[in-house]
Amino acid sequence: MGFNFQEIMSVSLILFSVIDIVGSIPVIIDLKQKAGGHIESEKATTVAGIIMILFLLVGESILKLLGIDVASFAVAGAVVIILLGLEMILGISIFKEDEDLARSASIVPIAFPLIAGAGTMTTILTLKSEFHSFNIFIGILINLVLVYVVLKSSGWIQSKIGTGGEAILRKVFGIVLLAIAVKILKGNLLIP
Repeated sequence: MGFNFQEIMSVSLILFSVIDIVGSIPVIIDLKQKAGGHIESEKATTVAGIIMILFLLVGESILKLLGIDVASFAVAGAVVIILLGLEMILGISIFKEDEDLARSASIVPIAFPLIAGAGTMTTILTLKSEFHSFNIFIGILINLVLVYVVLKSSGWIQSKIGTGGEAILRKVFGIVLLAIAVKILKGNLLIP
């Protein structure tokens, strides 16, 4: 199977940083208010999990169909991860957010693109070039549990960590993402 505790922990941390569910608490609270105070945590977590697991299983096949190798996708993914990290550290917005998504049903903006967005899917395929698929699968499951817990207790968490704590977490995870992206680039850039 390839069970490796260290890989599972690495994958879990990487996905936790990319998904940034804690940093998304203000967005979740805003969506909760727009949706009349209720977010379907179970449904959002399940849909996000299905998207991530499907991408883990067939994402590579889709790439092959398009004639793209995993190493090239990993380098492209590292660039996206660098940009996500810079957004988190600098407090800027590089990726344009769709205003219509914020007004639609709570499952769509939360499950996709908030949890299982382009950054998460790119990261999953990028991780396949570094880690065993089984360990990535376990890392996804760990993150889904964390996502569910955060969605269920978003109001309580926000009141406990406050705005300052949330800002610190975003910056720390931004630096972690940059370091991860550099590692991925080093492992996949084959300069002849």
